[in-house]
Amino acid sequence: MRWLRRALKVGAVVSVLAVVYLSVTFVQVWLASRRDGARPSDAIIVLGAAQYDGRPSQVLSARLDHAVDLWVDGIAPVIVVTGGSQQGDRFTEAGAAAAYLHGEGVPDAAILRETQGRSSWESLAGSARFLRERGMTRVVLVSDPFHAARIDAIADELGLDAVTSPTRTSPIKGAAAWRRLGTETMRVAAGRVIGYGRLERRGQVERLVPGLAML
Repeated sequence: MRWLRRALKVGAVVSVLAVVYLSVTFVQVWLASRRDGARPSDAIIVLGAAQYDGRPSQVLSARLDHAVDLWVDGIAPVIVVTGGSQQGDRFTEAGAAAAYLHGEGVPDAAILRETQGRSSWESLAGSARFLRERGMTRVVLVSDPFHAARIDAIADELGLDAVTSPTRTSPIKGAAAWRRLGTETMRVAAGRVIGYGRLERRGQVERLVPGLAML
């Protein structure tokens, strides 16, 4: 009985600490969603989102519109568009994004493409790789507000000198945005403990071996 009481006390302490940790992380994710840190940089990286047969979704369009505004303001001379394709797609997210930017007056010389990423980590890792080859590490990350804290942390892990500048015209609003903040809180909390690269590799294995996450 004494052992049981001790175990219950330890469990209670761990539970309280977990709640405090998640609460603090949620506040940090929320604060990051409200912060615009745009400053002169080497490149603007736009995180990919869905495209439909070469046409960016509303979510991706909102990110690209914000990137164009930053580019016009002279924040960076280059926009990096990211994202691969899903099975059956004729276009990559990066390809659809580049075509959209052309339509907004951005010349091809000012666009770099990362066309393999299927997650935020993969897209940023690929972008970091070819940007470093060009001597470019100072970047502004563009995505939805709820995404800001995690992509900033991933970029830091990848050795990029990054700030975030979230779009304010995303169609994801209200209850949907709060749900995304909750999801991002869990991802950031896990990434800080495990490491975002390790978390990504685990996710890749789980995709290859369905059901592994249940083990």
